Amino acid sequence: MFMGVLMTVMCASSNFIQNLLTYHTFQWLLHLSVEKSRSLFIKLYPEISNLTRDNPPIASFVIRVVSSVGDRKCSVHPGKSCYFILNYMKHSCILSFRKLYAQFCHEVTDKKIKSNEDFIWSIEVPLTGKFIIDVEFLDLKTASPDGADPCSIWSEGFPKRLLHETALTSLGRMLSESIHTDIVINASDGSVTAHRAVLASRSPVFRSMFSHDLKEKELSAIDISDMSIEACRAFLNYIYGSIRNEEFLTHRLALLRAADKYDILDLKEACHESLLEDIDTRNVLERLQNASLYQLPQLKSSCMRYLVKFGKIYDIRDDFNVFLQCADRELIAEIFNEILAAWKGF
Repeated sequence: MFMGVLMTVMCASSNFIQNLLTYHTFQWLLHLSVEKSRSLFIKLYPEISNLTRDNPPIASFVIRVVSSVGDRKCSVHPGKSCYFILNYMKHSCILSFRKLYAQFCHEVTDKKIKSNEDFIWSIEVPLTGKFIIDVEFLDLKTASPDGADPCSIWSEGFPKRLLHETALTSLGRMLSESIHTDIVINASDGSVTAHRAVLASRSPVFRSMFSHDLKEKELSAIDISDMSIEACRAFLNYIYGSIRNEEFLTHRLALLRAADKYDILDLKEACHESLLEDIDTRNVLERLQNASLYQLPQLKSSCMRYLVKFGKIYDIRDDFNVFLQCADRELIAEIFNEILAAWKGF
C-alpha cells in the first residue's frame, strides 16, 4: 500500500443519477457514493462492520469534480496511483484523453469517517455534460487501542504494529473477561483470576512456582498478601499489556515492590524512570528509602541531590529526624557523606 491512492467515478449530468464505487484498503472497504437530482451530493464512507464501528478510518484526501467538454473523453495514465474510472452511462471504461476542466476542489484533513453521514459534499452549481469525481487519498490513519496518536496505515512497519496492538488488546480481554483463567491470585482484600502461562512467560519466579511441586501449583492459587486488590489488578494489567497511565502512576510504588519480588525487570525499570520525574518534599524520603531498598542508584542520587544540594532537607527537618530514627545505617551514612561533600564546596 502506498500514499496517493486515487479513486474516480465518471457520471453524466442527467436529471437523476445514483452511482457507487468501492475501494478496498488494508483495513476498510470504502464507498464513494454520488447522488444527483437538483444538487450533487457526494458521500465517502466505509462499509459498516465491527471494525469500522470500533476503529473507523481517519482520512486525509482531496476530492475534485472535473467537467469534460463535448465528445472529448478521458484516459488513465499508468503509474503508482490506483485508478478506478467508470462510465456508468455506457458501462464501459473510458480510455482516451483530450481535455478536462476542473470545476470544484475540496481538501479534507484527518476526518474520522464512521458512517455515510460523516462526509457529505453538496454542490449546488448545475453541471452540464459528463463530469468526473475523483478522490485522492493523502493519508489513512487508524486509532491506537492504547490511546496513542493515530497511526498511518501506509507508514513503514504498520502491519507489524497493528498485529502487536491487536494481540495486546486480545490479551487484555483474556484478563478482563476471565477467559479460560486457571489460577487465582489472593490479594490482601480480594481475589482475581489470571492465566499461569501468561504469568510464567513474564516472571521467572511465577514460572518456577508452576514448574515445581509447590503449593501454588497444587492449589492453583497465589497469595500476594502485601498488595491491595487494586494494586494487584494494576500489576496484572501491566503483565497483560493493558495498564492505563493513571493506574500505573497511582500504584507505581506497589508495582516496584512486585517487580522486584517477581523479577520483572522491565516493570522495575519503568517504575524507576517514573519515580524520577516528580520528586518533591512530600515524597522524597519515601523514595530515598525505596531507592536504597530496591537498589535504584539513579533515584537514590536524585533524592540525595534534592535534599542536600537544593537545601530541601531544611524544609522537612521534622520528617527528616523521624526518618533518621528508622532508616538503614548505610543509607544514613551516605546522606551525611553527601552533606559533608556539599559543605566542602563552600
